[in-house]
Order: sequence, then structure tokens, then C-alpha cells
Amino acid sequence: MSGGSVVSFSGVESCLSSLKSCQLYISSGMDVTTKVALDLVENHNDMEDVNKMEKVMLEYAAMSREVSHYMQAVEDTVNQIKREKPETIPDLKDLVQEKFVARERTNNDGQLQSNEQFVTFKEQLKQMKIQFGVQPDTEESQTLEQVDEDLAVTQSQMNFKCPITQEEMKKPVRNKACGHTYEEEAILEIIVRREKHNKKARCPQIGCNNAEVKRSDLVPDEVLKRAIDRQSKQSQSTQ
Repeated sequence: MSGGSVVSFSGVESCLSSLKSCQLYISSGMDVTTKVALDLVENHNDMEDVNKMEKVMLEYAAMSREVSHYMQAVEDTVNQIKREKPETIPDLKDLVQEKFVARERTNNDGQLQSNEQFVTFKEQLKQMKIQFGVQPDTEESQTLEQVDEDLAVTQSQMNFKCPITQEEMKKPVRNKACGHTYEEEAILEIIVRREKHNKKARCPQIGCNNAEVKRSDLVPDEVLKRAIDRQSKQSQSTQ
């Protein structure tokens, strides 16, 4: 822009870097909360404590949304300035705040419920409750009671073997797209190998029509991992 002021975005880039770090901390907090909730179910704690973890997850989801909105506001502001090339240096703080407030006005509870990690949390919590004989819609006042027979049936129906290695999984991940699980290292090796040839990785589960396994679709299957660990401990105790 001839004769105009040059706007430096070094401070903006530093801000975005800090916000991305904040997102990682929030994500880690949600992972920890999920594990705590599953621990509570596994150790037969009162459902009220489990429900508190759900509220914590929603609070994390709200924080994640707020940080995401601010990051988007910053990026939109930078793009606007680069596009318009103003003659005078604008007040970046005011511009970002304006765009941030506009995004925050679109907030609704449904956004929190659809947060990816919250959805995974609900799914894994539901599976864990089923394993321990607890209905997903259990009232807060109802305490957890383990039903050994139901647990045994549930575990017997679980497939602990990886469809790739044909060995018992140690770190299972579930594919959100098709629902199949694999050993994390094994499926990632397939993805990397196919990428080197500019090809997509198909789901290795026999009969699955999923023609593209993406890293972003793989989530840790904490419930399955716990079931595998329990069976392993039971086997060792009987030897």
C-alpha cells in the first residue's frame, strides 16, 4: 500500500500461539475429566459425582468455544486488514473485540452438546455404565451397582483383538466414521504408508465400506482399554 502505514502482525501471531496453547490445555482437561468420570463408574461411586463431571465437561466446552471464537475474530481481523490495506493503523484490539462479540451472540447450548470431546465423553460414559449394569438415564440419586453377569456378557461380546495385528490391543482407538477399533500404532502405520503413495487408507475391518480412515476420526477408546486391562488382571489372578 503506497504511502500507507505498515501493520506488524508479530504481536497478533504471538497472541494466536498463546490461544492455541490454551486450547491444548482445555483439551487435556477434558481428557482428564473423562478418565475421572470413568473411574467413578468403575469404582461404583454415586451417580451424582459422575453427573458433576458432565457439568465440568460442559464448562470446558464453553471455554473452548470462547477461545475458538476469539481466535477466529483475530484471524478475521488480520484478513480484513490485509484485504483492505488501510492507510492508517487501525485499533486491532477494538476490531477483534467487535468480531468476537458478534460471534459470541450466536452462542447456544446445542453448540456445547455437540463439542467433539463432550460427545466422545457421553458415548464412553454410556458404554461404561452398560458394562457395569447401569442404565444411561440413571437418576442422580441412584447409586451404581455392578452386575457381574451383565458385565461378563458385555466383555465376552467385546473384540479385544486388533483387525490389523490380530493381537490383543494395548492402546485401542475407535474410528468415529465407522465405529471400528484398531491398535493406534498399527492403524497410523497404514495411514502413513498409504500417504507416501498419495493413496487413502481403507478401514482394515473385513466388510467395512469406509474407504478413507483419517487421523482426525481416530479417538482413544478408553472404555475398551479398561475392559482389556480388567480381563488381563483377572487372567493373571487366576494363574
